[in-house]
Parts: sequence; C-alpha cells; structure tokens
Amino acid sequence: MSKIKEYLIPFIGLKTGKHHFEYQISNKFFEDFDYQEYISSDIKVNVVLEKKSSMLELSFKHKGTVNVPCDMTNEEFDLPIKGKMKLIVRFGEAFNNDNEELLILPHGEFQIDVSQYIYEMIVLSVPLRRIHPGVKDGSLKTEALTKLQELTVKEVKVENNKQEENIDPRWDKLKQLLTDK
Repeated sequence: MSKIKEYLIPFIGLKTGKHHFEYQISNKFFEDFDYQEYISSDIKVNVVLEKKSSMLELSFKHKGTVNVPCDMTNEEFDLPIKGKMKLIVRFGEAFNNDNEELLILPHGEFQIDVSQYIYEMIVLSVPLRRIHPGVKDGSLKTEALTKLQELTVKEVKVENNKQEENIDPRWDKLKQLLTDK
C-alpha cells in the first residue's frame, strides 16, 4: 500500500495547537487497500491534530454508512457506523507502530500518513454479524427468510411421566444401593 497524498499531514510547518482535517471516505479509499467488503460507503472522518512541543496527539472520529449484504438474507442495506480513536505520536530513533495507541516516528520525519489509521478505525467499527433492520423488526419479507422459518426446529415437549417409564430397570437397582446405606 503506497502512501496516498490526500492523507499525508505535514506537521512540520504547523503551529503549536489544534488543527482540524476532514475527509470524505468512499469505496475508492477501500479499493486502495484492496478491501471489497462494502458495496458502497459514505463516511465522514474528522481528524484533530494537536501539536505540542515534543509530541503530536491525533483524535479521529467517523460517522456514516456502509452498504453491506445481510448475513441472513443477503439483502443489501445501509449500515450506520460511527466511532473514534486516539493516537499519540512521539519521536525516537526508529519507526515503531507496535502499539495501537502510540506511534514512534524517526526524528527527521515531517509528515504523518493517517490513511492506515482511518482504514482500521472504520473496518473495526462495522459489526461482525450484519443483520438487515427489516429482519429484526419483521418488516422484511424475502424468500430466504421464508425458507429459514420453515426449517426452524419446533419445540418438542416431552412429558416427565413417559420419560420415567423408559428408564432401564437396572438403574433403579443402582439407586436403591444409594438409599440403603
């Protein structure tokens, strides 16, 4: 994944204090990461970079929708998503991004690429199980749902008396050993 120019923030020329950046994310962004889980996406990302004398603090927030297929019916629907993330950037001898909340950049760096952090924040905010809202409230009528309802296991009621009658008589003899003590 090469650096996308639009998501490079040159912090070297910025004054100390807060700086706001806004990005509009569509499927083109995810294509750059070779990620095709979403049919379409419309997400607004706000990044606040607070420059301090020896470090940077980045606050990411996103809100929008991704169009995904339902896991039960395969019907497409717009799934609302939102989330936030914080990142602290310090300067050191070598690049290190082992910690998800701390990034260490070499002393000579003059810009930061936020595309990977935006990508991870959005992908992690989408739930693993995606259910169409029509399935939850019962308003969606599809062939797949009808078939699923036909195949659901009906509750089987077993009367206690019939169950006791089918007990092997050898178990009764063993139970008597416990009560004979």
